[in-house]
Amino acid sequence: MAKLIDGWEVVIGLEIHTQLNTNSKIFSGSSTTFGQDPNTQASLVDLAMPGVLPVLNKAVVELAVRFGLGIDAYIDKASVFARKNYFYPDSPKGYQISQMDNPIVGLGHVDIQLEDGTVKRIGVTRAHLEEDAGKSLHEDFAGMTGIDLNRAGTPLLEIVSEPDMRSVEEAVAYVKTIHTLVRWLGISDGNMAEGSFRCDCNVSLRRPGNEFGTRCELKNINSFRFIEKAINVEIERQMDILESGGRIIQETRLFDPNKMETRSMRSKEEANDYRYFPDPDLLPVIISDEQIEAIRAELPELPKARRERFVSEHQLSEYDAHVLTGSRELADFYEAVVVAAGGAKQAKLAANWVMGEFSAALNKANLEITDSPISAEQLGGMIARIVDNTISGKIAKQVFGFMWESNGQSADAIIAEKGLKQETDTGAIEAIIKEVLAANEKMVEEYKSGKEKAFNGLVGQVMKASRGKANPAQVNELMKKLIG
Repeated sequence: MAKLIDGWEVVIGLEIHTQLNTNSKIFSGSSTTFGQDPNTQASLVDLAMPGVLPVLNKAVVELAVRFGLGIDAYIDKASVFARKNYFYPDSPKGYQISQMDNPIVGLGHVDIQLEDGTVKRIGVTRAHLEEDAGKSLHEDFAGMTGIDLNRAGTPLLEIVSEPDMRSVEEAVAYVKTIHTLVRWLGISDGNMAEGSFRCDCNVSLRRPGNEFGTRCELKNINSFRFIEKAINVEIERQMDILESGGRIIQETRLFDPNKMETRSMRSKEEANDYRYFPDPDLLPVIISDEQIEAIRAELPELPKARRERFVSEHQLSEYDAHVLTGSRELADFYEAVVVAAGGAKQAKLAANWVMGEFSAALNKANLEITDSPISAEQLGGMIARIVDNTISGKIAKQVFGFMWESNGQSADAIIAEKGLKQETDTGAIEAIIKEVLAANEKMVEEYKSGKEKAFNGLVGQVMKASRGKANPAQVNELMKKLIG
């Protein structure tokens, strides 16, 4: 059941634009490399010079089909490109080549998981191919605007959801799920800071059971945090208008994170305002069953399937499995750690280390997992030394720190070099315990009188005397035996 805000039900639909991972643009051979000098990657085709013709990039079609299969969607075997007519200074054609009536990806769905563990299915209406526009630059031109056409023609996949989300939490979870998926499938780098993954949010309010209200679109938001803030701000704005007897005007709005407000950009166009018609320079895209099945055969194990396998094979909790499938790189790393640590029996211990010390070290150093100074095999090797009692869990944290600082020196080398091997010789441990008991007769008597804390204090004294090297389980067992 949808959560109400002061008696209002929120209805949210999202349009996600993700740039596709291709070396060249969708209709020209120009490079798609980010961050080059303005207008150095714009060909005559991108500039729409007279007489030039677009040529479809085959890789773009394959990446779109890959996404469609990833969301269990209908793949249209005969999709058509159309011209979407409008004027913007950064779009020299005067139109955008997009898809209208026959998108390459039809109805599909994704399942999102909320913080309380609830899983909800969100429908995907379509995902169509189109070209990106250029970029207007305002900062460096006093009283003027500069135009950079490097981005013009970069391949985009626009992913349009059903209006199935009923809270900001659901909207953010959906965007994160799609973001994980496009990166997992290798179709986009998902770099939000560079604009290769951005979102338009359609927000409306209604009384429960009523028809959908008038929606407003929040344009080009490129961070999860801003998506959350923008939708919340727009909900408040619409609620104030409706509760004061006003009427919502359908329009496109921009979110200003500094002023924490949305402001009108333009009235919202409908499809007929764009005068769509089939592009006469591009033939329909025909995809065979054999091509679709070949792409399907190359798909990696999808996040949902991997989560389910982590729960069933590795006996992980739903939460742990969800965290460890936050990216394909993290899931691959974790599985490699499990193998190196000794197999499925060590899956939970491996999960604790990957989600704990290892992830904390990455975050502190502001590193991606691909840049980690410790490999999965090295981390697994260290965990194996915990399992075989070469080191304790406490000593392992020291070993991990040395491994990180040494840029990946093996655990075995560090244990030998630093003399960190755990003491497991019963005679040696007994000797330390006897010294501690003799020096702490009062704590011994307190333990005998029923104070469990005194026992823990004695164990702590033994561990201190052994410089943390005594096997904790042996210390506990021998201590009880010696106290009697």
